[in-house]
Amino acid sequence: MSKLSGIEIFVQVAETRSFSETAKQLGVSSSAIGKSIARLETRLSVQLFYRSTRSITLTHEGSQYLERCRRILDEVQNAELELMESHRAPQGQLKISLPFVDVIVLPLISGFMQRYPEIQLDIDMTDRMVDIIEEGFDAVIRTGTPVDSRLKSRYLGGYQRAIVAAPAYIAQRGMPQQPLDLLQHACLLHKYPSTGRIEQWTGSIDASELPAAMVCNTNRVIIDATLKGLGIACLPEYQVRAYLRDGLLLPVFADQPAAENGYWALWPVSKHVTPKLRAFIDYLVEYFAQNPLNR
Repeated sequence: MSKLSGIEIFVQVAETRSFSETAKQLGVSSSAIGKSIARLETRLSVQLFYRSTRSITLTHEGSQYLERCRRILDEVQNAELELMESHRAPQGQLKISLPFVDVIVLPLISGFMQRYPEIQLDIDMTDRMVDIIEEGFDAVIRTGTPVDSRLKSRYLGGYQRAIVAAPAYIAQRGMPQQPLDLLQHACLLHKYPSTGRIEQWTGSIDASELPAAMVCNTNRVIIDATLKGLGIACLPEYQVRAYLRDGLLLPVFADQPAAENGYWALWPVSKHVTPKLRAFIDYLVEYFAQNPLNR
């Protein structure tokens, strides 16, 4: 505990740049603050502050130590908050970002609101890759494997994709028999909003080499264009399942399914996992387990 107290005093001195101001805030004497810093420097065998009659500034080592100490104190505070809030019912505003996918989002949101009426949702519906931290989101759902070290993640579930076309398009242009035949067709391509990279269709041909009748960062537009016979597309199977069942779309390379993709829940590493955030993450895991996208 004395070590933690010393760290707290060090951080406060670093922020106030004054022994006397820190002493005033903590209700102790300036000499007590000075002795605490001296003991800490002796224990660490390093000088943390440059002292003069007019100012106190951090040394290089002091600046490095300050960042670590702040993280330690944040973790202690988060642990205390989690314990204090663990017995409380989830409540308050939750800011989330979800992909523009009706078949997933609508039942998910209504079910969550029914279970947790004390949580008010602030929802951003978009396919773009939002900056979770800068834009202040508590959590988001996105496709693709997470790569941002600032974020924690939880895998929710995978889904199969299907290469499809409308009967009118096939009647006019013919059915491709092998992936290389796609080079002679109008292709409706999806690009990832975060990177602009074209989503791959099969392992045997690079999607960026396909003739692009359209490139779009949302599947809703691609589905509409595909239904109108404007080209061939590679789409999540669960999004086109009903169209395939009703004959409005036809499978292309039915015996060679496209690569799978998956959904992830993401939230900031620095974000305290409050009861409302924990409830949302746990509900997502439960929802995707009970409603698998591959059927």
